[in-house]
Amino acid sequence: MQRSRTATSISAKMTPKPRMRRPVWANLPQEELLELRLCDLGLKIEGTALEQRTSRVQQELERRGLRFRPYFWLSDDWFTPSGMTGCAIPFYLAHPRLIRLERKQIGEAEGARREWCMKLLRHEVGHAIDHAFRLTRRRKRQQLFGRSTIGYPRYYRPNPYSRRHVQHLEYWYAQSHPDEDFAETFAVWLAPRSRWRQRYAEWPRALRKLEYVDALMRELAGERPPVRTRARLESVRTLRKTLREHYHRKRSVYAVKPTDIYDRDLLRLFTRRRPRTGRETAAGFIRRVRPEIVRAVARWTGEHGYVLEHVLKDMLARCRELRLYVQGSERQARRDFTILLVKHTIDALYRNRRWVEM
Repeated sequence: MQRSRTATSISAKMTPKPRMRRPVWANLPQEELLELRLCDLGLKIEGTALEQRTSRVQQELERRGLRFRPYFWLSDDWFTPSGMTGCAIPFYLAHPRLIRLERKQIGEAEGARREWCMKLLRHEVGHAIDHAFRLTRRRKRQQLFGRSTIGYPRYYRPNPYSRRHVQHLEYWYAQSHPDEDFAETFAVWLAPRSRWRQRYAEWPRALRKLEYVDALMRELAGERPPVRTRARLESVRTLRKTLREHYHRKRSVYAVKPTDIYDRDLLRLFTRRRPRTGRETAAGFIRRVRPEIVRAVARWTGEHGYVLEHVLKDMLARCRELRLYVQGSERQARRDFTILLVKHTIDALYRNRRWVEM
């Protein structure tokens, strides 16, 4: 039997939400936008898609019976400061115009897609709850994940065949440090419908970590965390650098390649001319043939998928930016794209020497 709604709930649904005022910088040309300081953008989480996503993470914690509630703020990157129980989110996710700028400057906007953002939020919350309950002091956590006192490496070399760690974020990030291993394991555990018992049934070391996190969180359910902080390190409201300065430093720190490194080859393979017959976009084609071609190239080059995924991600971004379409036959397109991927994979292996930068 359906319950009748109260007048209050009906009027609340009928009351339209106040529309967010469009910022004056949203329509500025790129060169003018880059001259603005981050603190002058007037960005907030409230009223954006981020508000819904952070609320969803809070609900996931509540459903697990955990009283811990992390807090979130905007900064210049994803991070959870040591000892703090809150998480920083990159500022560009607060507005579509800034997401487009991030993609233009860096080649990709980390966390722009909803599910990608949720994965990153759960990971950062894993760090925050680690701090809130001082879990690094627990002996069994140290035995399973390692000691947090181990210094963070500048680079790490993942083993794609290892079954000791969960696979949550890309590039086997759980292998980079014991704290990242814990945060990744927690994120897999927290995600609704992750079915981690079935997925990792034949991965005994990873499953043991997941079972430990499951038992630990059941133990902590209903408890108030002993550590509660409210500090917001490097909040976007305090960052006085311009967007131009921010991206200049970010490209130098992360050694971001020019976004046009693939353009010459992609323009030879695909076309900018929109066909009348409704031909497939180049980005759609790459996504469709991706699994098959990655397996083939990995076999021929002797390299596993993480380098290939780096290259493919950049190629996809450029195909979208250039608005390219498939031309010629399917067979020819597959053959030529496979050759192109081999070429740039070998180039990437030479540049990166098979190591992933933190």
